[in-house]
Amino acid sequence: MKYFICNIKTLLFALLLIGLIPHRANATSWRVCHSCKIHNILKAIEMAAPGDTIFVEVGIYANKNIIVNKPLTIIGKDAVLDGENQYEIITITADHVTIDGFILRNAGQSSFKEFAGIRVKRRSFFQIRNNVIENAYFGIYLEYADDGIVENNKINGQAISENSSGNAIHAWYCHRIKIHNNTLSGHRDGIYFEFVDSSLITGNYSFKNVRYGLHFMFSNDDEYTDNIFQNNGAGVAVMFSKRIGMHCNRFEWNWGRTSYGLLLKEIYDADIQDNEFTANTIGILLEGASRVQYHYNTFSQNGWALKMTGGCQDNTLSLNNFEGNSLDLVIDGRVNNNSFDDNYWSNYSGYDLNKDGVGDVPHRPVNLFSFILNRSPESIILMRSLFIDLLNFSERVSPVFTPVNVLDNRPKMQRLNS
Repeated sequence: MKYFICNIKTLLFALLLIGLIPHRANATSWRVCHSCKIHNILKAIEMAAPGDTIFVEVGIYANKNIIVNKPLTIIGKDAVLDGENQYEIITITADHVTIDGFILRNAGQSSFKEFAGIRVKRRSFFQIRNNVIENAYFGIYLEYADDGIVENNKINGQAISENSSGNAIHAWYCHRIKIHNNTLSGHRDGIYFEFVDSSLITGNYSFKNVRYGLHFMFSNDDEYTDNIFQNNGAGVAVMFSKRIGMHCNRFEWNWGRTSYGLLLKEIYDADIQDNEFTANTIGILLEGASRVQYHYNTFSQNGWALKMTGGCQDNTLSLNNFEGNSLDLVIDGRVNNNSFDDNYWSNYSGYDLNKDGVGDVPHRPVNLFSFILNRSPESIILMRSLFIDLLNFSERVSPVFTPVNVLDNRPKMQRLNS
């Protein structure tokens, strides 16, 4: 049942978009190949009527920028579009355009222009699917674009620094976009959203990007479901947004001094549920995140599972698993009105005399060493020492430095099934 709402919403979103795609009863099909009467894609677009379909056969086509300025379906059949490291490859300037099945290579590189493999410019009801985009500064660039689908694409870049590449999928001022089942690597960010509302990101694999697997700012009422964010430079960053749902995602192997699985900065009224945070320097880093619900997540083998800085208020963390982390919880600040009840903590040392599955004594997830480490990072060399164990024990008996009211009053004795 926990997937039901997400799946229904995704289905309704897809059906809505399908219903809005126009169909023309007398639509014509056009064929482009090197031995055909039409061997130039630009010529086929010029000759086609709105609603027609263009099939581009196998071959390499080194056109200059291909501008699609009327509603068309353009399907590639092992067709390679080469930008020769000079041009944007496809620019969509009409509503109701579909680009399907192409291999796009070598879009232009410039310090002054943001070239892309495929760009949608102030248009709606587009579909970009089943394409392979290689060696493009930006893979797919959506600007002021609404009601579109980007799915089943493979976008692979060659970025070695943040300045050497744009983003695999870049969306700017968009609404009701669905980003589904794409494989994204080798860019600055795998997916970048800014001022993008009421959109879905589902089933994507974003890995080995220089900065973030997913990065979005000033974007509200969005959902991120069933994605894998793995081995990216700094993980995933979600900033300055409201009413965000992040469900059933995996955040894995994001290591480094400034790395985390997920950064939440100035986030309000969000739902973080059924996610897995595995082997990250920090599972979730919270900065000014308030009224966020964290339920049914698993934090495993991270350095810090949760690191909470000032301004994080009215959050509820319950029914989560914390297992095998070096530090489960770090809170920078003594003011706390967050709830931490009903979680499983693998380092809980209490007992359950009545065998109801709930610990009879509260658990203190913040230990003294986390307090020390937050102020003196070099003390990390003492982490596994007997001296630190004694300090943590004395603080649990009589708290002086750690927040007194940070407690799980009903710690679970057994790991919760996700």
